[in-house]
Amino acid sequence: MIASVWHGVHVATALPFNDDLSVDYDGYAEHVRFLAEGGCDGVCPNGSLGEYQTLTDDERARVVRTAIEAAPGGFHVMPGVAAYGAAEARRWAEQAAEAGAASVLLLPPNAYRADREAVVGHYREVARVGLPVVAYNNPLDTKVDLTPELLAELHEEGLIVAVKEFTGDVRRAYELAERAPGLDLLIGSDDVLLELGIAGAVGWIAGYPNMIPRSTVELYRLATAGDLDKALPVYRDLHPLLRWDSKTEFVQSIKLSMDLAGRKGGPCRPPRTPLPSELAARIAHDTREVLAKGYR
Repeated sequence: MIASVWHGVHVATALPFNDDLSVDYDGYAEHVRFLAEGGCDGVCPNGSLGEYQTLTDDERARVVRTAIEAAPGGFHVMPGVAAYGAAEARRWAEQAAEAGAASVLLLPPNAYRADREAVVGHYREVARVGLPVVAYNNPLDTKVDLTPELLAELHEEGLIVAVKEFTGDVRRAYELAERAPGLDLLIGSDDVLLELGIAGAVGWIAGYPNMIPRSTVELYRLATAGDLDKALPVYRDLHPLLRWDSKTEFVQSIKLSMDLAGRKGGPCRPPRTPLPSELAARIAHDTREVLAKGYR
Protein backbone atom coordinates (compact mmCIF):
# COMPACT_ATOMS: atom_id res chain seq x y z
CA MET A 1 0.00 0.00 0.00
CA ILE A 2 1.46 3.37 -0.97
CA ALA A 3 1.68 6.20 1.53
CA SER A 4 0.49 9.08 -0.66
CA VAL A 5 -1.46 9.29 -3.89
CA TRP A 6 1.64 10.37 -5.83
CA HIS A 7 3.83 7.53 -4.51
CA GLY A 8 4.57 4.31 -6.37
CA VAL A 9 4.64 3.64 -10.11
CA HIS A 10 2.56 6.07 -12.17
CA VAL A 11 2.74 5.36 -15.88
CA ALA A 12 3.03 8.31 -18.23
CA THR A 13 0.53 6.76 -20.60
CA ALA A 14 0.93 6.54 -24.33
CA LEU A 15 -2.26 7.52 -26.11
CA PRO A 16 -3.66 5.23 -28.83
CA PHE A 17 -5.02 6.75 -32.02
CA ASN A 18 -7.33 5.30 -34.64
CA ASP A 19 -6.22 4.98 -38.27
CA ASP A 20 -7.49 8.50 -38.95
CA LEU A 21 -5.49 9.76 -35.93
CA SER A 22 -8.59 10.43 -33.85
CA VAL A 23 -8.22 9.42 -30.20
CA ASP A 24 -9.12 5.80 -29.43
CA TYR A 25 -10.80 6.41 -26.07
CA ASP A 26 -11.97 2.81 -25.68
CA GLY A 27 -8.45 1.59 -26.35
CA TYR A 28 -7.09 4.08 -23.84
CA ALA A 29 -9.54 2.96 -21.15
CA GLU A 30 -8.51 -0.66 -21.77
CA HIS A 31 -4.85 0.34 -21.46
CA VAL A 32 -5.46 2.04 -18.10
CA ARG A 33 -7.13 -1.14 -16.82
CA PHE A 34 -4.23 -3.23 -18.19
CA LEU A 35 -1.72 -1.13 -16.25
CA ALA A 36 -3.75 -1.43 -13.06
CA GLU A 37 -3.88 -5.20 -13.48
CA GLY A 38 -0.13 -5.17 -14.08
CA GLY A 39 0.55 -3.81 -10.60
CA CYS A 40 1.03 -0.12 -11.35
CA ASP A 41 -0.23 2.42 -8.82
CA GLY A 42 -1.60 5.03 -11.22
CA VAL A 43 -1.32 6.83 -14.53
CA CYS A 44 -0.31 10.26 -15.76
CA PRO A 45 -2.43 11.19 -18.79
CA ASN A 46 -1.62 14.23 -20.90
CA GLY A 47 2.13 14.12 -20.54
CA SER A 48 4.56 14.35 -23.44
CA LEU A 49 4.29 10.59 -23.95
CA GLY A 50 0.53 11.13 -24.27
CA GLU A 51 1.17 13.73 -26.99
CA TYR A 52 -0.89 16.32 -25.14
CA GLN A 53 0.50 19.15 -27.25
CA THR A 54 -1.35 17.76 -30.28
CA LEU A 55 -4.75 17.42 -28.56
CA THR A 56 -7.68 19.79 -28.75
CA ASP A 57 -9.08 21.11 -25.48
CA ASP A 58 -12.01 18.72 -25.74
CA GLU A 59 -9.76 15.75 -26.41
CA ARG A 60 -7.44 16.64 -23.57
CA ALA A 61 -10.30 16.92 -21.08
CA ARG A 62 -11.88 13.69 -22.27
CA VAL A 63 -8.58 11.80 -21.91
CA VAL A 64 -8.53 12.74 -18.21
CA ARG A 65 -12.14 11.70 -17.72
CA THR A 66 -11.53 8.43 -19.55
CA ALA A 67 -8.57 7.58 -17.30
CA ILE A 68 -10.50 8.34 -14.13
CA GLU A 69 -13.57 6.39 -15.24
CA ALA A 70 -11.41 3.38 -16.15
CA ALA A 71 -9.32 3.45 -12.97
CA PRO A 72 -10.24 0.82 -10.36
CA GLY A 73 -10.41 1.72 -6.69
CA GLY A 74 -7.08 2.78 -5.22
CA PHE A 75 -5.56 3.42 -8.65
CA HIS A 76 -4.64 7.09 -8.92
CA VAL A 77 -4.71 9.52 -11.83
CA MET A 78 -2.20 12.38 -11.99
CA PRO A 79 -2.92 14.43 -15.13
CA GLY A 80 -0.31 16.64 -16.69
CA VAL A 81 -1.50 20.25 -16.58
CA ALA A 82 1.30 21.93 -18.50
CA ALA A 83 0.29 25.06 -20.39
CA TYR A 84 1.72 28.25 -21.86
CA GLY A 85 0.64 30.41 -18.93
CA ALA A 86 -0.31 30.04 -15.29
CA ALA A 87 -3.99 30.86 -15.88
CA GLU A 88 -4.35 28.10 -18.44
CA ALA A 89 -2.43 25.61 -16.30
CA ARG A 90 -4.74 26.45 -13.42
CA ARG A 91 -7.78 25.79 -15.63
CA TRP A 92 -6.41 22.34 -16.49
CA ALA A 93 -5.82 21.67 -12.80
CA GLU A 94 -9.42 22.71 -12.09
CA GLN A 95 -10.63 20.36 -14.82
CA ALA A 96 -8.57 17.55 -13.27
CA ALA A 97 -10.05 18.25 -9.83
CA GLU A 98 -13.61 18.31 -11.19
CA ALA A 99 -13.01 14.99 -12.93
CA GLY A 100 -11.76 13.40 -9.71
CA ALA A 101 -7.98 13.36 -10.14
CA ALA A 102 -5.82 12.69 -7.09
CA SER A 103 -2.93 15.04 -7.97
CA VAL A 104 -1.45 16.93 -10.93
CA LEU A 105 1.92 17.05 -12.67
CA LEU A 106 3.16 20.53 -13.58
CA LEU A 107 6.03 21.73 -15.73
CA PRO A 108 7.37 25.22 -15.10
CA PRO A 109 6.47 27.90 -17.67
CA ASN A 110 8.49 26.86 -20.67
CA ALA A 111 7.64 29.10 -23.61
CA TYR A 112 10.72 31.11 -22.66
CA ARG A 113 13.55 30.85 -20.13
CA ALA A 114 11.50 31.86 -17.09
CA ASP A 115 13.23 33.38 -14.07
CA ARG A 116 12.68 32.50 -10.42
CA GLU A 117 9.83 34.96 -9.93
CA ALA A 118 7.91 33.62 -12.95
CA VAL A 119 8.41 30.00 -11.85
CA VAL A 120 7.22 30.64 -8.30
CA GLY A 121 4.21 32.58 -9.57
CA HIS A 122 3.32 29.74 -11.94
CA TYR A 123 3.31 27.12 -9.20
CA ARG A 124 1.57 29.45 -6.78
CA GLU A 125 -1.34 29.93 -9.19
CA VAL A 126 -1.87 26.20 -9.83
CA ALA A 127 -1.48 25.29 -6.15
CA ARG A 128 -4.54 27.46 -5.40
CA VAL A 129 -6.73 24.75 -6.96
CA GLY A 130 -6.02 22.56 -3.95
CA LEU A 131 -4.79 19.34 -5.52
CA PRO A 132 -1.29 18.08 -4.61
CA VAL A 133 1.14 19.41 -7.20
CA VAL A 134 4.09 17.36 -8.42
CA ALA A 135 6.70 19.53 -10.10
CA TYR A 136 8.28 18.23 -13.30
CA ASN A 137 11.92 19.18 -13.83
CA ASN A 138 13.03 18.69 -17.42
CA PRO A 139 15.47 21.50 -18.27
CA LEU A 140 16.71 19.56 -21.30
CA ASP A 141 13.45 20.36 -23.08
CA THR A 142 12.00 23.33 -21.20
CA LYS A 143 15.26 25.29 -20.69
CA VAL A 144 14.00 26.07 -17.17
CA ASP A 145 15.91 24.26 -14.43
CA LEU A 146 14.13 23.57 -11.15
CA THR A 147 17.32 23.44 -9.13
CA PRO A 148 17.39 21.85 -5.66
CA GLU A 149 17.46 25.36 -4.19
CA LEU A 150 14.38 26.47 -6.14
CA LEU A 151 12.51 23.24 -5.43
CA ALA A 152 13.19 23.70 -1.73
CA GLU A 153 11.70 27.18 -1.94
CA LEU A 154 8.58 25.91 -3.71
CA HIS A 155 8.16 23.14 -1.15
CA GLU A 156 8.71 25.42 1.82
CA GLU A 157 5.88 27.64 0.61
CA GLY A 158 3.64 24.58 0.34
CA LEU A 159 3.29 24.76 -3.45
CA ILE A 160 4.57 21.28 -4.33
CA VAL A 161 4.63 17.87 -2.67
CA ALA A 162 7.13 16.09 -4.95
CA VAL A 163 9.31 16.44 -8.02
CA LYS A 164 9.61 14.30 -11.10
CA GLU A 165 13.36 14.56 -11.65
CA PHE A 166 14.33 14.07 -15.30
CA THR A 167 17.82 15.57 -15.52
CA GLY A 168 19.56 12.21 -15.11
CA ASP A 169 21.86 13.81 -12.56
CA VAL A 170 21.55 11.40 -9.64
CA ARG A 171 23.61 13.71 -7.42
CA ARG A 172 20.57 15.96 -7.12
CA ALA A 173 18.76 13.34 -5.06
CA TYR A 174 21.10 13.88 -2.16
CA GLU A 175 21.12 17.66 -2.34
CA LEU A 176 17.31 17.67 -2.49
CA ALA A 177 17.16 15.49 0.60
CA GLU A 178 19.38 17.98 2.43
CA ARG A 179 17.63 21.15 1.28
CA ALA A 180 14.04 19.88 1.38
CA PRO A 181 13.82 16.68 3.44
CA GLY A 182 10.03 16.63 3.22
CA LEU A 183 9.92 16.87 -0.58
CA ASP A 184 9.29 13.52 -2.26
CA LEU A 185 11.60 12.46 -5.07
CA LEU A 186 10.02 10.70 -8.06
CA ILE A 187 12.13 9.01 -10.72
CA GLY A 188 11.57 10.90 -13.96
CA SER A 189 13.51 8.93 -16.57
CA ASP A 190 13.51 5.16 -16.90
CA ASP A 191 17.26 4.82 -17.38
CA VAL A 192 18.14 6.06 -13.87
CA LEU A 193 15.54 3.92 -12.13
CA LEU A 194 18.04 1.94 -10.10
CA GLU A 195 20.25 4.88 -9.18
CA LEU A 196 17.41 7.09 -7.96
CA GLY A 197 15.60 4.14 -6.42
CA ILE A 198 18.46 3.44 -4.04
CA ALA A 199 18.90 7.20 -3.45
CA GLY A 200 15.51 7.46 -1.77
CA ALA A 201 12.89 7.91 -4.50
CA VAL A 202 9.35 7.07 -3.40
CA GLY A 203 7.81 6.98 -6.86
CA TRP A 204 8.45 6.60 -10.55
CA ILE A 205 6.65 8.41 -13.38
CA ALA A 206 7.43 5.81 -15.95
CA GLY A 207 7.52 5.17 -19.68
CA TYR A 208 8.32 1.53 -20.41
CA PRO A 209 5.72 0.02 -18.07
CA ASN A 210 3.38 0.88 -20.97
CA MET A 211 4.89 -2.23 -22.57
CA ILE A 212 5.86 -4.54 -19.69
CA PRO A 213 4.21 -3.37 -16.47
CA ARG A 214 4.72 -6.44 -14.30
CA SER A 215 8.47 -6.72 -14.81
CA THR A 216 9.16 -3.01 -14.51
CA VAL A 217 7.03 -2.63 -11.39
CA GLU A 218 8.91 -5.52 -9.81
CA LEU A 219 12.21 -3.84 -10.73
CA TYR A 220 11.04 -0.63 -9.07
CA ARG A 221 10.10 -2.52 -5.90
CA LEU A 222 13.50 -4.21 -5.78
CA ALA A 223 15.39 -0.97 -6.42
CA THR A 224 13.57 1.06 -3.79
CA ALA A 225 13.96 -1.80 -1.29
CA GLY A 226 17.72 -1.77 -1.90
CA ASP A 227 17.76 -5.40 -3.08
CA LEU A 228 20.63 -4.97 -5.51
CA ASP A 229 21.38 -8.69 -5.85
CA LYS A 230 18.00 -9.17 -7.53
CA ALA A 231 17.56 -5.73 -9.07
CA LEU A 232 20.87 -5.33 -10.90
CA PRO A 233 20.59 -8.33 -13.29
CA VAL A 234 17.05 -7.26 -14.26
CA TYR A 235 18.17 -3.65 -14.72
CA ARG A 236 20.97 -4.76 -17.02
CA ASP A 237 18.54 -6.82 -19.09
CA LEU A 238 16.01 -3.98 -19.41
CA HIS A 239 18.37 -1.02 -19.76
CA PRO A 240 18.72 -1.25 -23.55
CA LEU A 241 15.00 -0.43 -23.66
CA LEU A 242 14.79 1.86 -20.65
CA ARG A 243 17.32 4.29 -22.12
CA TRP A 244 14.99 5.05 -25.03
CA ASP A 245 12.74 6.87 -22.56
CA SER A 246 15.19 9.78 -22.46
CA LYS A 247 15.76 9.99 -26.22
CA THR A 248 14.10 12.48 -28.56
CA GLU A 249 12.21 9.60 -30.20
CA PHE A 250 10.86 8.23 -26.91
CA VAL A 251 7.19 8.37 -27.92
CA GLN A 252 7.67 6.46 -31.17
CA SER A 253 10.10 4.06 -29.44
CA ILE A 254 7.73 3.12 -26.64
CA LYS A 255 4.78 2.81 -29.01
CA LEU A 256 6.81 0.49 -31.27
CA SER A 257 7.80 -1.65 -28.30
CA MET A 258 4.16 -1.80 -27.24
CA ASP A 259 3.15 -3.00 -30.70
CA LEU A 260 5.75 -5.77 -30.60
CA ALA A 261 4.58 -6.82 -27.14
CA GLY A 262 1.01 -7.20 -28.35
CA ARG A 263 -0.23 -3.88 -26.98
CA LYS A 264 -1.65 -1.07 -29.11
CA GLY A 265 1.05 1.51 -29.53
CA GLY A 266 0.25 2.62 -33.04
CA PRO A 267 1.03 5.85 -34.83
CA CYS A 268 1.84 9.29 -33.46
CA ARG A 269 0.28 12.57 -34.45
CA PRO A 270 2.39 15.13 -36.30
CA PRO A 271 4.83 16.69 -35.81
CA ARG A 272 6.20 13.31 -34.65
CA THR A 273 7.00 11.21 -37.70
CA PRO A 274 7.63 7.46 -38.11
CA LEU A 275 11.03 6.25 -36.99
CA PRO A 276 13.77 5.89 -39.60
CA SER A 277 14.08 2.23 -40.59
CA GLU A 278 17.52 1.75 -39.04
CA LEU A 279 16.42 3.21 -35.70
CA ALA A 280 13.19 1.21 -35.73
CA ALA A 281 15.19 -1.96 -36.34
CA ARG A 282 17.41 -1.26 -33.33
CA ILE A 283 14.44 -0.68 -31.04
CA ALA A 284 12.69 -3.76 -32.39
CA HIS A 285 15.80 -5.85 -31.73
CA ASP A 286 16.08 -4.57 -28.16
CA THR A 287 12.37 -5.19 -27.58
CA ARG A 288 12.47 -8.75 -28.88
CA GLU A 289 15.52 -9.49 -26.73
CA VAL A 290 13.64 -8.38 -23.62
CA LEU A 291 10.51 -10.33 -24.54
CA ALA A 292 12.57 -13.44 -25.30
CA LYS A 293 13.90 -13.35 -21.75
CA GLY A 294 10.38 -13.60 -20.43
CA TYR A 295 9.81 -10.04 -19.23
CA ARG A 296 6.16 -9.01 -19.29
